[in-house]
Amino acid sequence: MQSQLGSASRISDTDEELKAAAKMFQSASGIFAQLRSAASVMGGQEPTPDLNATALTVLSTLMLAQAQEIFVHKAIQDKMKDAIIAKLAMQAEDLYAETLQVMQKETKVYWEKDWLSTIAGKQAGFIGLANYFQSNVCASKKQIGEQIGRLNLCIDQLKQAQSRSGIQNLFIDYSNKANRLLTEAKKDNDFIYHERVPESMTTVEKVASARIAKPTPVPSKFHTGKDLFEDLVPVPVHQAMASCDVRRTEMVNSRVGQLRDASQLLNSILVSLNLPAALEDQGSLSSVPQSLIDKARMVQDQGGVGQLQRAISELPELVQRNKELLDEADRLLREEEESDQQLRGQLKEKWTRTASDKLNSTFKQNAAKYRMIINNALVADGVVKGKLSQHREAMEALSGGESALANRLPKDSSSHKGTGSANAKEELKQLMRAVESLKAERESLESKLKTITFDLKTPFLRALAQDGAINEAVLSVELLGNAFSIYDPAVKSSIEKQEELIAAIQQKNGEYFGRGHGVDQVDANSRDNVMRQLAEGFDAFTDLQSNVREGTKFYNDLTQLLLTYQNKVSDYCFARKTEKEELLKDVTRNASSNNTAQVPPPRPPQPIIPTTPYTSTTLPNAPIAPPGAIPAQNPPYYGTYPPYPNTLYQQGMPMPYHQQAVPYPYTPMPAGYNPYGAYAPIPQPQQNYPYPIQPTMQQYPPPYAQQHPPPPPQ
Repeated sequence: MQSQLGSASRISDTDEELKAAAKMFQSASGIFAQLRSAASVMGGQEPTPDLNATALTVLSTLMLAQAQEIFVHKAIQDKMKDAIIAKLAMQAEDLYAETLQVMQKETKVYWEKDWLSTIAGKQAGFIGLANYFQSNVCASKKQIGEQIGRLNLCIDQLKQAQSRSGIQNLFIDYSNKANRLLTEAKKDNDFIYHERVPESMTTVEKVASARIAKPTPVPSKFHTGKDLFEDLVPVPVHQAMASCDVRRTEMVNSRVGQLRDASQLLNSILVSLNLPAALEDQGSLSSVPQSLIDKARMVQDQGGVGQLQRAISELPELVQRNKELLDEADRLLREEEESDQQLRGQLKEKWTRTASDKLNSTFKQNAAKYRMIINNALVADGVVKGKLSQHREAMEALSGGESALANRLPKDSSSHKGTGSANAKEELKQLMRAVESLKAERESLESKLKTITFDLKTPFLRALAQDGAINEAVLSVELLGNAFSIYDPAVKSSIEKQEELIAAIQQKNGEYFGRGHGVDQVDANSRDNVMRQLAEGFDAFTDLQSNVREGTKFYNDLTQLLLTYQNKVSDYCFARKTEKEELLKDVTRNASSNNTAQVPPPRPPQPIIPTTPYTSTTLPNAPIAPPGAIPAQNPPYYGTYPPYPNTLYQQGMPMPYHQQAVPYPYTPMPAGYNPYGAYAPIPQPQQNYPYPIQPTMQQYPPPYAQQHPPPPPQ
């Protein structure tokens, strides 16, 4: 993998790409070296050829050679000194030479056919490159003779590189440069320096090498993030965790439902008492109570009634999408079952596969459950729409802000004025603040309940290891009881605290406003009743926002479930279609074989042989019979193919429309989904259906040589 990444990293040979490729190749070299040491301690078991110690040595050295090659290219791009580039290139040549030497000795490993030629070409090519850059060093020192010798060696090695690798343009740029520099150096040497050119480069000092590429030690973990297989557990543990998670969700919904029911009860009591708006409306009739202004601001921050209406209008589209998915799955099941019933009615007992209505019963049950869920959701959507219609006017007034509220509230003095003491009023305000504090605590508690998490994997794994099985019900109850033990008292305390608050609010409200406050609802247009309607509209808006969010999430989650369900149905129908086609072929083949065996074909007619023999005039090339010899019977035709016998209905021959006698392989069911796991296996067709062995037929007509033997020698 590291070598593949290193090779793929070199697209345009930028600095970042070269660095990444060199890092990958060095890492790959370290991995192969680690595998080599691991293969040597396999306990006497002979490794496979790709894990052979020699093969791993070759691969490790080859990765280093490619990394060193990258360093050579990087040095050339950075325009480093020629002496440094020559040393780097010489080290690359040493690594390629070492790789090539081991590959040629190893005969148990079958390398790719172009590996040897490519490595041999690069080994010669880097000798040429090393001498090319070293010749530049000689030129800077005015050592023209050595420069010419190294350029000659460079050109020769680059030609060998092209020849060995079979790549004609390998190092072609440096070959052209070397030829040009060689021409210039020879000209300067002939006219100016007159230095002796070495006849053999063995007398010249070899270019030194500089090794930069080194194997990277294998780290303990390549992936520093989360382990991809960390959450992988046995199937029984996974099933137990899923069941426990369902129980947890039910318990969370139960606690959240209790808190929401209590909050709705509290809000309804406050609305009936017109609190806290009645406390704030004891001054000027032209002003709007502060609690209504705060509620209007909250409604505006959430988009107002317009945003709520748009969110509700999107629900039918989500419902329609889920219906279409479910209808398509039902259509596939219905068509497959109808096709099976039709063929079963036509072929009777020959149609031996399991009936579709027995196999797709689980799918039908799931479809019925999904359809019931959608119908229940539609009922809930109707409740949401009805609630919006009922409180729409109040929501629109709240969405309009303080000015809309001022226009909505009557300016008469019909509001109920408080007649109690100032202490009762102050205590009532404190109770309103306690109500707000209680609501905030419940929101926090509800959020904690929805995000409650605890370790499920460890207890289930421990139970499976100790007992060999998992008692999911008992273990889940214990785990969930421990997890909810800190939240259940809080839920109970919140409900009890609300009961105390309601009793205190009703008592103080009676002391301040009188016992009739909140009961007289005769005048629907009174200021108290309008404020009560606005408070109900705000509570309805808050509930609808929560309902729409939950409804949208519900439909999106249901879409994913229906997609999975539809895919399973599609796999099932495809498997049944494949099985149907195979069974039809078998039934047709068996029926054709039975018909052939019951009705024997007629025997071919006997050939009619003419009585008049051919003469030398009619058959020029035929031999002349001796005198007195009985003329042999001649074939009826000469020069053309004789008429073949009627082999169409020859005994044992196949019918002309039969398929060729080739063993027909049985196509297995798709591996991803096997709907037949719980049912009896379907009879498999036989693997070979050879045609009956045809009887040996006497050649007809007889060969010409048998009918007309040559005359005896004279």
